Amino acid sequence: MYKHLYRRFLEAHAQELHFACHSHHYWPDVSRDAHLQYWDDSCQFVDDKWNYIFSKKIPHAQKLISEVLHLSKPEQIVFAPNTHEFVFRLLSSLDWNKKVRVLTTDSEFYSFDRQINRLAEFPNFEIVKVPTLPIETFNARFEKEMASGPWDLIFVSHVFFNSGLSCDVESFAKKAPANAIFAIDGYHSFMAVPLSLSAIEDRAFYIAGSYKYAQGGEGACFMYVPSGTRHRPFHTGWFAELSHLSAVGNQVGYPTDALQYAGSTMDFSALYRLIAVLEKFKSEGLTVEKIHGFVQKNQELFLAELQKKPHPLVNPQSLLRGPASAHHGHFLTFELPSTEKTQEMVKSLAKNHLKTDSRGTRLRFGFGLYHDENDVRKAVQALFI
Repeated sequence: MYKHLYRRFLEAHAQELHFACHSHHYWPDVSRDAHLQYWDDSCQFVDDKWNYIFSKKIPHAQKLISEVLHLSKPEQIVFAPNTHEFVFRLLSSLDWNKKVRVLTTDSEFYSFDRQINRLAEFPNFEIVKVPTLPIETFNARFEKEMASGPWDLIFVSHVFFNSGLSCDVESFAKKAPANAIFAIDGYHSFMAVPLSLSAIEDRAFYIAGSYKYAQGGEGACFMYVPSGTRHRPFHTGWFAELSHLSAVGNQVGYPTDALQYAGSTMDFSALYRLIAVLEKFKSEGLTVEKIHGFVQKNQELFLAELQKKPHPLVNPQSLLRGPASAHHGHFLTFELPSTEKTQEMVKSLAKNHLKTDSRGTRLRFGFGLYHDENDVRKAVQALFI
């Protein structure tokens, strides 16, 4: 139904069933033209490129993202080439001269988890990780831990990267201690699982990007910064002084908008691609709700086909799925007996032209707009070849 959006990628992989679109998503054709447009604009504007990007392209991207997330202040979105920059800026906004307490989960993506594991080696950092499993009790357990504060930073994913399971981040934001920074990692739900930030936009930081389901490729990450935020992250860059570069001296000032979390020079071709994809989806009437419904239908077909012919490893019993399946991410995750078995399975499926991916003992099947029912049935059949 939507294969026409991905003609170039599908032609380049005509013999492959790409069900790794959780990890690496095909890019819509419009992203190629946008990439070339960045070169053309760089040629046209040369020294004036930054002014053009910050006055035209960034506001455009901010508006499109705000429409998706139901945000009333698009100017409170700031961009960076990766989420780790934002993670460390959030951490560097805290007072490291005292004890720093961070509440999170055992299922956060590596860009955050690796960083806090390293900081946990310092005596003044205390990191508490709430297990996501069993998911049926996770929301209650996380809220209980939040209430046990105080916390300096609370960081939690909307959809967990290693399972596809989701949690109630809106409720968390409303109940989080007022003096703690509350941050949502939305990378694995943005443009996939519906979420409105309208009720918590004055409370929650939100981090995501274009690499996964926004389908613009790597390099365009963003963070929503609640208005009224007045932070001075010590991990900072010259973009935060764009408005008064001529007056820069020894004093380090910070803007009052989202640029207080800005970094430095980046390649904005990814922003062009992101804009093009979001505009294309908009013109096609592809809201997040519609995309989510399309993917859910194919996921249910995949599971129904597995019910007909159960696989010894990939079956309903090994599936990680919570009670709120309507808000499950766009990949199905199966817990296999060992990492070795999982890697063997990935390699075996690849030989059968079925591309999947894994994390440890968990085998993941990603679902996208470029799959139809025939693709889903072929994917299940490939398990038995």
